[in-house]
Amino acid sequence: MRRRTILFALLVPLALAGCNEKQAAKIPPPHRMTAEDIGHYCGMNVLEHPGPKGHIFAASLMEPVWFSSVRDTIAFTMLPDEPKDIQAIYVSDMGKAPDWDKPGADNWIEARKALYVIESRVKSGMGGDEAVPFSDRAAAEKFIEENGGRIVGFDDVPRDYVLTSVNVTGAAAAGEAAEAPPAERSRRTP
Repeated sequence: MRRRTILFALLVPLALAGCNEKQAAKIPPPHRMTAEDIGHYCGMNVLEHPGPKGHIFAASLMEPVWFSSVRDTIAFTMLPDEPKDIQAIYVSDMGKAPDWDKPGADNWIEARKALYVIESRVKSGMGGDEAVPFSDRAAAEKFIEENGGRIVGFDDVPRDYVLTSVNVTGAAAAGEAAEAPPAERSRRTP
């Protein structure tokens, strides 16, 4: 009996480790961007806009959520009413993009591993400020030489930079409403 107890105590951690490996294996890979992909906040085809794009997989959603800009992609992770069971976030690697107008359909990088150029002169496909993602620091620095800005990591993209703007995107408007006092929110709601 004692041997079985010891054997059981040794096998349980191994079985649980196997479950963790299966969990890690379930992280969905990035999808190729197509003409059917519609921006979550703008409701428009993501291919119709220049600049980097993003998509997010959440366990509670059957399909990835697409975004016409990386700024909107990051906003999704910050807004209180959006799902928090995020499995993966992918953004366009602009160091591998053919050009700004055609950011590429499948040159994705995991968003938490990317470097972002913020505060540049370049605007998102929806006309607002953009967080331009790169996998390579040299490519990001070259972008800064041409367009200004500074480099930050995913966790260092300022909340205010993402959620406040000149009300260009749905994400910015939603972010402003979410942060406003209740009386102010009711004035902004049509």
